[in-house]
Amino acid sequence: MSKDFAFSIKSIIFDENYHPSDNTRLTTNFANLARGTSRQENLRNTLKMIDSRFNSLAHWDNPKADRYAVELEIISVELNIDVKGGNIPLIEILKPTIIDKKTGERIAGIAGNNFSSYVRDYDFSVLLPEHNNNQSAFSAPEDFGDFHGKLFKHFVRSNTYKEHFNKAPVICISASSSKTYLRTENQHPILGVEYQQNEFSSTDEYFEKMGMQVRYFMPTNSAAPLAFYFIGDLLGDYSNLELIGTISTMETFQKIYRPEIYNANSAAGKVYQPSLKNQDYSLTQIVYDREERSQLAVKQGKYTEEHFIKPYKHILEQWAANYAL
Repeated sequence: MSKDFAFSIKSIIFDENYHPSDNTRLTTNFANLARGTSRQENLRNTLKMIDSRFNSLAHWDNPKADRYAVELEIISVELNIDVKGGNIPLIEILKPTIIDKKTGERIAGIAGNNFSSYVRDYDFSVLLPEHNNNQSAFSAPEDFGDFHGKLFKHFVRSNTYKEHFNKAPVICISASSSKTYLRTENQHPILGVEYQQNEFSSTDEYFEKMGMQVRYFMPTNSAAPLAFYFIGDLLGDYSNLELIGTISTMETFQKIYRPEIYNANSAAGKVYQPSLKNQDYSLTQIVYDREERSQLAVKQGKYTEEHFIKPYKHILEQWAANYAL
């Protein structure tokens, strides 16, 4: 059955002229920024923040802090299961390209920024609430995330992925507000100080089924640790500039839509628990509708159920049962 699961990739540049296409997941952070009367100013300011953060971290041979710029490309992944024709939208990620203005070199960054997934929306916004409906204690189904994990692994191992990307993805997201993080003595020159969580979060377990490990680092001059999900060796597989591309992009987005944590006025201490109730933080000059995003996640989870999970239920179950991990 795996031969019937083929992937296709489309891409569009994310710049100040970006307009979300009709089939873009509107829950995606970059799509949220690109709507409304402030759309172009939002985009322009976001890109400036990314470039500034990149240059602050890539400070060597960069006396004016203007040597580098970051170009972002939105990668949309579609799945063709060879039934009824047509493709099903599956995943969207950002891929940075680093521009060295001194040498003119274009350096490929790490794919995976702003990872978003239709099936993940279904799992967390439809399946999980239904499973816990009228239950006295919160829990997840035993096989929660199994299918999504297999789909993601199949994509990363596919020829389509290898044709477009030369390294495994790194997905960088916010630390969980339900967990406590302890600062360690380990410090990386780019990623910064490493933190360790007191226990796995549901997101950690979900990404583990995608074949990804997690480590938490707080880069220099950051307010809180970021979660880095990766395959292989996070510290050994990527160059300094590649890691900076991921940090500068994702920290910027986190400052915009989680300012209570990532734009806090004081940095995380030795023992740290993120909180969206923190009042001591600064707002960016960028308009972001967090409430709309959470509402759309439910709508798109239901869309996935209606157009993908239910119509192809038997095919998906047969494929998942036979997929070799």
